[in-house]
Amino acid sequence: MSLRDQSLPNVRAISPYLPGKPITQLAREMGIPVERIVKLASNENPLGMSPKAKAAMEKAIATLERYPDDFDLKHALSGHSGLAMEHIVLGNGSNDVLDLIARVFLAPGRSAIFSQHAFAVYPLASLSAGAELIAVPAKDFGHDLEAMRDAIRPDTRLIWIANPNNPTGTFLPYPQLKTFMQAVPGDVIVVLDEAYNEYIPPTERANTTAWLAEFPNLVITRTFSKIYGLAGLRIGYALASAEIADLMNRVRQPFNCNNLALAAATAALDDHEFVARSYALNRAGMEQILAGLKRFGFSHIPSHGNFITFKVGDAASLNQKLLQQGVIVRPIGGYGMPEWLRVTIGTEAENQRFIEAMDKVV
Repeated sequence: MSLRDQSLPNVRAISPYLPGKPITQLAREMGIPVERIVKLASNENPLGMSPKAKAAMEKAIATLERYPDDFDLKHALSGHSGLAMEHIVLGNGSNDVLDLIARVFLAPGRSAIFSQHAFAVYPLASLSAGAELIAVPAKDFGHDLEAMRDAIRPDTRLIWIANPNNPTGTFLPYPQLKTFMQAVPGDVIVVLDEAYNEYIPPTERANTTAWLAEFPNLVITRTFSKIYGLAGLRIGYALASAEIADLMNRVRQPFNCNNLALAAATAALDDHEFVARSYALNRAGMEQILAGLKRFGFSHIPSHGNFITFKVGDAASLNQKLLQQGVIVRPIGGYGMPEWLRVTIGTEAENQRFIEAMDKVV
């Protein structure tokens, strides 16, 4: 019997998360200079990080001999969200808080519900905890809330919802989402993953943190990796009832967020000009790429994030041709969409490189 056979069956059932191809890896594989490669695969902010965050991080270097103190970030998030600090849980990226939620509420003999084509970390976290996964077929590539409600079983303890959803970019209008919350039993936790919340047009946004008073079974997760440009620092957070936050903090690793990430996130939260500039760049870039896709005759899924998912047919072949042009996008066959590619919105120049590369290979 191999050592693999000695591992837990639920761990063996996990499909490892596959990140977007790194720039340096493509440079080695294709012999393309790093400066000629454009990466539009991982939904990163093409403007980089907030200038205020960078300055705060540089100042925090002088504190690295000390263990982290997360008070300032929790205090800033409290002011930002309107919630007391005991409602906030910090994580090493929002993936970390997703895992904390699963560890608190899932176990063998319990089930978790998620949507087809939803974020890969949901099944990863659920299976890691030993729970059974209930995958609900997607509706127009997004969450079918009615079907998800009908899928609830007596052993269901958690429902995963991403809004907007990655990798499809689909969006659930908040009145529909609130009606869903009202129909979910109070002993079933609903995780609302709002990693792309800041990219939602202002006219379509809702203050979901205000829902926590009405729905104590709601947990909201957010990240500094996307519009704030801090993906490499790994910092995210959850907003929840004080009772749930307390439980999550019991299983959270001590000092799970480092000094540089804490300082940068605290400053980034206050850099409203940078967030506004990032939002505007994303809207303009989306129009630029959509115009290119229309010219090529490719259909796409309307997106509320900082990326567009489009249908090409033989996605693996087209992706390889784009890599040869030094352009990295994201194939999403692992999400059950082998004919689709996802492209992140970049700068105007990066978007143009993508369009020019498509022009050569299509």
